[in-house]
Parts: sequence; structure tokens; C-alpha cells
Amino acid sequence: MTTARIQDAFAVQATHCAALGSPFMERLCGLFATRDWPHGALRDRIADWPGDPSNRADAVPLRLAGALHALKLSGDTVLTAAYPPHTVDDDALWLAVGTSMTEHATFINRFIDSPPQTNEVRRAAAIIAAAHWLRDVHPLPFRLSELGASGGLNLMWDRFALALPGLTLGPDDPALTLRPDWTGPLPPATAPQVVDRAGVDLRPVDAHDPAGALRLQAYLWPDQPDRLALTRAAIRVAGPPPAQADAIDWLTPRLTHVPRQLHLIYHTIAWQYFPPDVQAHGHALIAEAGAAATPDTPLAWVGMEADTNQNGAALTVRLWPGDHALELGRVDFHGRWLRWTPPADMLG
Repeated sequence: MTTARIQDAFAVQATHCAALGSPFMERLCGLFATRDWPHGALRDRIADWPGDPSNRADAVPLRLAGALHALKLSGDTVLTAAYPPHTVDDDALWLAVGTSMTEHATFINRFIDSPPQTNEVRRAAAIIAAAHWLRDVHPLPFRLSELGASGGLNLMWDRFALALPGLTLGPDDPALTLRPDWTGPLPPATAPQVVDRAGVDLRPVDAHDPAGALRLQAYLWPDQPDRLALTRAAIRVAGPPPAQADAIDWLTPRLTHVPRQLHLIYHTIAWQYFPPDVQAHGHALIAEAGAAATPDTPLAWVGMEADTNQNGAALTVRLWPGDHALELGRVDFHGRWLRWTPPADMLG
């Protein structure tokens, strides 16, 4: 058996997967939490995991589930027969998982060295809505800086369509269409113009490299093929991989204002994983740049991050000049729904 803390990590992850609409992942994580693992180096490594294995830190359950899904996507016949769309009982599923953990231990061990990077494309719905709102406040071209950009898929949000009740935002020939369950008023229809975009990640993924594309797909959940289809569509229009660097070190030179451009800094479920000292440094630098912003060089900082409210993530914006800190709404962690609640008079 694994240690109690590993069992707890998988049990908690099972509840999160259930809440996010994945019965298969709930079941898989539940098996890891309750069954005897096959003996070997992989079991020993995870049992002795040096850090925090939970979803709050190292996310070991998602690392391992991602490795197995990568094997399935690569054509592993044992997992293919047991994974969706096929349905097998718990014993058959656990036998397939145990066989793969034994036969592919080297691949799995290497895969779980890196933390999950889903690059969830459906989160772009929040960025699209916020960008249309900002375009109405400051009708200038946009310069984008995404922090924690993973494979850079959501740097291309202006290539995506957002289908809302009675209104579709985005280009006429979108790479993909997002259809969240939407509540609230509609954002302004005028589309932002993006003239520059760049992103950063400590471990960027090259979406155009087959191994990178596989990693981005592997962290999606096997019983959610719609997420897989959206990610594959986004990969086809992805730009170059994000820069590899500390996010705030990379951002610092980009904080120099460019006349007649709105600089949009954004992140989706990324800032919360930055170390506290990095967060503090970033807050100070962005606020300093904001203090120098003018109507000709506005600065917007949009975040979609978890807070004390367990119902999804908060969608917020801090906007200069004026240093307006505003709530725009709440978003499901996977972008399945969006509750849009911007201030009625735009700047509160």
C-alpha cells in the first residue's frame, strides 16, 4: 500500500473530479486511494514523495493520471480497452492500470517529473469577455502578456469564438467555439485588436512538438472528449512556445509603456501557484507601472484565480490609470460556466 497522505491526496482529487464532471477520473482516483498498488520503483517513489502530493501543491494524482492518459493516447492497447469510451468494472480497470504501471514504469516516472499543465482552453472564455469589456473602456490596440502560459494556447484567444445567448463574439472563421453556460449581461460586441502577444512559463510546452502536444492533451480527462477536441483545435493555431523564465523577471521589461496600446497582463489559475515572495514582487512592480499609466498607455491586470469562495474562480481586473480594482464575475475552474457581473457603470 501507499502512505496515508498519498491515499488522502487521491481521495480528495476524486471528489474534485466528480465536481468537475468526470465520473471516470473520480473512479480512477478512488481506486488509487483504496487498492493495493503493484510493487516496484514507481510505487516506492510516489509513496515517498518528498513534497506535498495534494492538489494544493504537487498534484501527484493528476501527474500519474496524466501519464496513464498519455500512454492511452499513444496507443497502449491495455489502457485503450479499459478507458472511455469503453466501460469495464473496477477490477478490470485496476488490472489494466497496474499492468501499465509495471510495464511502462520508466515512461511514467519520467512523465511525473513535471507538474500538470492542462492549458485549459475553455478558460479563454473569461479572457475574451474581459477583453471585450476593456476594449469598451479603452478603445486601443492590445499588447498581451500571459503569466503561466504553459503551451501558449490561451494567448490565441482572439482566434476563438465565444457563443453567448443571442451573441457570438470573435472572428468569422474561428479556430474553435467556446460555449459556456452564461449568466449575466452580454459583453460589448466590439472586438479587441491584438498587435503583440507573448507569454512565459517556468516549464513551457511547445505545442508544435509531438511530445509537447501529447503532454497538453494527456492532462485532459479521458471521459471528456469535448475538451480534447477544443485543445487539438487550439494547438493547430498556436504560436511559438512561451518563454522559459520566472514570470515576474520576464514581465519586468514588458512593463515599459507603449504609446497608443493597452497592455493586458493576465493569468488563469496560475498566480496562486507563484511563491509568496514572487507574488509580492509582482504586485509591487505592476502597481508601480500602473501608477505611470495614462489614458494613452492604459494597463489592465486580469486574473482568474481561486479564492475563499469554493464556487469556481474569481474573475477580477485591476485597471490603470486610476487603480480601479473590480470584480467581473466568477468562472468554473474548467470554463464550463461563467457568471458575468461587471460594474454597471464600467468603472464602478
